Amino acid sequence: MDRLSLYITMMTSTVLTLTFVLVVLLLGWTGYVTVFGAIVLGLVLAYPISFLISRRIKRHDPHWDERKIEKADNPVFDPGTPEV
Repeated sequence: MDRLSLYITMMTSTVLTLTFVLVVLLLGWTGYVTVFGAIVLGLVLAYPISFLISRRIKRHDPHWDERKIEKADNPVFDPGTPEV
C-alpha cells in the first residue's frame, strides 16, 4: 500500500463508478439493483486498478528507487516522513 495509489484511488473510483452507472442507465437497466451493482463494481475495482497505475508510474519514473521498499522498517507510514 502506498500513498500514490491512495490518491489515485479517489480519482479512479469516481471515473469507474460514473462510467459503470452511465453504461447501465444507457442500456435501459434503471432498476435499483443494477445501479447499485454498478456502483459496487466501480468501488471494488478502483483500488486494484489504481495500484497498477501507481506501480506503472513508479516503474517509468527515473528517480524512483524500488530498493528503498526493502529497507523499510515499518509497513505503516508516519505522515511526517517521505514516502518509501
